[in-house]
Amino acid sequence: MVGEETTSLRKRPSRSGENFEEKEDERKPSEESLGISSNGRIDIKQLMAKKIRLTAEAEELKPFFMKEVGSHFDDFVNNLIEKSTSLDSGGCAITSFSVLEGDKNYRAKDLRAPPEHGKIFVVRRSLLDELFEVDHIRTIYHMFIALLILFILSTLVVDYIDEGRLVLEFNLMSYAFGKFPIAMWTWWTMFLSTLSIPYFLFQHWARGYSRSSHPVVHCLIHGFLFMVFLIGVLGLGPTYVALAYTLPPASRSIVILEQIRFIMKAYSFVRENVPRVLNSAKEKSKIVPVPTVNQYLYFLFAPTLIYRDNYPRTPTVRWGYVAMQFLQVFGCLFYMYYIFERLCTPLFRNIKQEPFSARVLVLCVFNSILPGVLILFLMFFAFLHCWLNAFAEMLCFGDRMFYRDWWNSTSYSNYYRTWNVVVHDWLYYYAYKDFLWFFTKRFKWAAMLAVFAVSAVVHEYALAVCLNFFYPVLFVLFMFFGTHISGLYPSAFLDLSVRVLEAWTPVSFLDTEDGISA
Repeated sequence: MVGEETTSLRKRPSRSGENFEEKEDERKPSEESLGISSNGRIDIKQLMAKKIRLTAEAEELKPFFMKEVGSHFDDFVNNLIEKSTSLDSGGCAITSFSVLEGDKNYRAKDLRAPPEHGKIFVVRRSLLDELFEVDHIRTIYHMFIALLILFILSTLVVDYIDEGRLVLEFNLMSYAFGKFPIAMWTWWTMFLSTLSIPYFLFQHWARGYSRSSHPVVHCLIHGFLFMVFLIGVLGLGPTYVALAYTLPPASRSIVILEQIRFIMKAYSFVRENVPRVLNSAKEKSKIVPVPTVNQYLYFLFAPTLIYRDNYPRTPTVRWGYVAMQFLQVFGCLFYMYYIFERLCTPLFRNIKQEPFSARVLVLCVFNSILPGVLILFLMFFAFLHCWLNAFAEMLCFGDRMFYRDWWNSTSYSNYYRTWNVVVHDWLYYYAYKDFLWFFTKRFKWAAMLAVFAVSAVVHEYALAVCLNFFYPVLFVLFMFFGTHISGLYPSAFLDLSVRVLEAWTPVSFLDTEDGISA
C-alpha cells in the first residue's frame, strides 16, 4: 500500500507538468495577439499599432456596411408597406413572409398601386425626422443654429458700433408683413367660400344627378358654376386684393399661395368624388356617396392635396413636438431676416447707387448666390418640414412623406419628383394620369409637356404677383430643362442658381425701394 501511494505521488508532478505545458500552449496565441514579449511584458507599441490598424479597417468598412444595410432595409420596408396596403383581386393580404419569399430583384415602383386606385396613404414619418435621430446628421442642424447665432451677434455688434446702441426694430420684417390684417381677412374669405360653395354645389349635383331627366345638362350647369367659382372667386378675387391694396411681399405671398392651395383642394375634392357618384348612379344604388362636412373640413386643413374620406391617423398628439415645429418656423423667419440684413441689404443699397451695366448684374448675381441658396434651404425646412409636420401632428395625420431626398438628385426629373411630393402627387394624378386617361394612354410626351406647362405657369404667376415683377426664368427652366435634358445635368443645383438669379435681380428691388430703405 505504501509503495502504491509513493508511485502515485511520484506521478502527480508529471501530470501537473503536462497540464502546465498545455496551459502555456493555450496562452501563447492570446499573448501573441496582445503583443506580449518573451520576457512576459506587453509591447505597448505593437498593441497600439494593431489597434490602430483594426480601427482603420473598421472605418473603411463602415460606410459600405451602412450603405448596404440602409438600402436593403429601405427596400424591404417600402415593399412591405406597399404589399401590405395593396390587396389583390381575391382580397388576400400579403404578409412579410411573402415579401421575403418573393423575387430578390423586386423594385418599389413595380409594386405601386394601379393608377385608378390613386395615391395610397400609410403611416410614415418625415425623412428629416428619421435622419435627425442620427448624431452625424443632427450635427448639420446644430451647425445652422450656430450660424444663426453668429448672424445675430454680427448684426448686434455692427449696429452698436454704427449707431452707438442696440437696434432691435426689425424694420425689414415689419415691412414684409405689412398690412397683415388685410391678408388675414382675405384668407378668411377664401376659406369660407372654399368650405361652402364647392361642397354644396357638389352635394346638390350628386343628389339630383340620378333624378334628373337631362343628366348632361345637369352636369354642365354645375360644372360651369364650379369653374366660375374657381376662376372668378378664388382666381381673380385674391389677386385683385393683392394688387389693389399693394400688399408687401410676405403678406402677398400668404394670399397668393393660399389661393393656389384652395383651388387645388377644391378641384381634388370634386375630382375624387364625381366618379363615385357616377358609379353609384350606374349601379342604381339608393345611397348617394356624399362626404360629410367634417370630412371635407378635415381635408382643407390636412397637409395633402389628394382627397380621401379617411386618412391613416396617429393615436395621440405630441403637443411638445407641435410647439417645437412652430418654434423652428419662427426661427427660420428670423434666420432669413438676418441673412437679408447682413448679406443682401448692404449689397443692393450699394448697387442701387451705380448705373446699371453687365458688370453690376454679374456682381449682383454671384454675390446673391450664397444668401439665395441659404434662404431656399430655410424655406424648404420651415414650410415643407416644420409647418406641414406641425399641422399633421395636430390633426393626427399619419402620412408625412411631404418630400424625399431631393438633395441626392443628379437629374432634374428626379429633383422635380422629390422636392415637393405634396404638389407632385396632385400633378401626377390629376394632370398627367387624367391626360393619359382622356387620350387612352397615348401621347405620353404631350402629357408630360402639359404637366410642366401647368407647373411653370403657376410658378411664374406666384413669383410675378408676390415679388411684383415678371422675369420668366422658371418658365424657361421648366419647359426646357425639365422636358428635354432632364437627365444630362445636375439640375438640382442649376435650379437653385436660377431661382437665386430670379429672386435677386435688381429689377425686383426697383418696386420695393421702401423695403431697402428700411
